[in-house]
Amino acid sequence: MSVQEDILSAPHTSEIVAPALSSRHDRVRGYLERLAGAVPQVLLLEGGTAREREALSLWWATRLNCPEESAPCLSCAVCAQFAARNNRDMFYLDGSEGSIKIDDVRAVRAVLGEPPRGRYRVVVLAEAQALGIEAANALLKSLEEPRPGTSFVLLAPQRERLLPTLVSRSWVLTLAWPDGDSAPAPIAEWADALHEFVQSGHGWFARTGTKSSLDHGTGLQLVAYLQRQLADALTGRASTSFSRMLASRLDDAALRKLDEALAECQDSLIYNVNPALVLDWLATRLYAWARTSRRA
Repeated sequence: MSVQEDILSAPHTSEIVAPALSSRHDRVRGYLERLAGAVPQVLLLEGGTAREREALSLWWATRLNCPEESAPCLSCAVCAQFAARNNRDMFYLDGSEGSIKIDDVRAVRAVLGEPPRGRYRVVVLAEAQALGIEAANALLKSLEEPRPGTSFVLLAPQRERLLPTLVSRSWVLTLAWPDGDSAPAPIAEWADALHEFVQSGHGWFARTGTKSSLDHGTGLQLVAYLQRQLADALTGRASTSFSRMLASRLDDAALRKLDEALAECQDSLIYNVNPALVLDWLATRLYAWARTSRRA
């Protein structure tokens, strides 16, 4: 089997980018279509879920490089290569697997002086909040001068998680946030348990104390869900029992502390700290803030 046949036999391109094709993201795809005519050097996709951000970055790569008139066709070899991250013009640094290190950024910088082999070189930094300080500074040096034919795509839950100097160089698009009531059942169960603990002080530690009850993936999904609940509470869109609890029990100072705590939890989980310890730390602080806040 040839390399091209091997690529085309992998999961279909439309399956890989399926989350990007949801009607929830029609607005963002519309903006990307317009930007394809004048490609910004740095694009920042925030909001949505990690999987949706990833899918939209791959859709963008296919949009820029597909040779068909109806780009992206999602059926040609070029689309398949970029969606599978299997093209010489595609670089994907995945912060969800650990910190993005300076050596990773240097490896990309080493080829930036060369023109792309195809239409556009696409450099995706997934979960870009995992950029270490040295790596972020190395990336900034790459962005100080125009790189014709290169599109950098930063993916992050919120722009506030990135260095302001990176955000200031980016064209920011915000994906539709997940519906508050649509959390997967396991995440909803953990959120309900945390809600009950904040209210009563009972049940949480028995749940996290069960061996292997909470893995890193679930922990990251739970933190992302809680970040969304916090965003709803801050903007007056509280539609779930958890977000309403935050809005009613925590004052502005406590909500800011929670935002910082959730960011610390996400970083700790990315660095493979025991998820039960991370979420226990969060639960105890949330319990205390709910009792000392002026709104309590």
